[in-house]
Amino acid sequence: MTWIAPQIERQERPAAADERAMLEGWLTYHRETLLAKCAGLTADQLVRPTAPPSSLTLLGLVRHLALADRWWFRVQFAGEDVALPYLTEDDNDADFNALDPARAEADFADFRAEIAACDAAAAGRDLDETFTGPRGDTLNLRWVYVHMIEEYARHNGHADLLREALDGATGA
Repeated sequence: MTWIAPQIERQERPAAADERAMLEGWLTYHRETLLAKCAGLTADQLVRPTAPPSSLTLLGLVRHLALADRWWFRVQFAGEDVALPYLTEDDNDADFNALDPARAEADFADFRAEIAACDAAAAGRDLDETFTGPRGDTLNLRWVYVHMIEEYARHNGHADLLREALDGATGA
């Protein structure tokens, strides 16, 4: 049987809420939007580039954003000593490039597991808690949330175009 990306029910976008609920809510909304862009597609469709000359794919975006979440929430902010998935010495963009439709279901499961781990790394931590970023600058957890919302929003725009080129679906 051919694996198909599952349907997703997104949480409502946050309205009048405190800062923490707003940041967490919008990040969750954008994470779920990415999955909604993939819903109903086969693994073969998820690895098909549809905007030449770009090789960007929906599965590449899922893998890239799982990696970005891990990097910012777990490695940078929480200081966890965890490997960065997908990347190799030969290909620093393997999250986008080394795609295998046979692994699509596992990549989606890895994405969900990474989100849970990232949420756990930030849970109960103060938004003003700081860390030294990769460029030596002082950043805080609030910055990570804002950056990841921006990262997802930008890539969800890419996902819109990729999905529409695949099967004409728009929205979500």
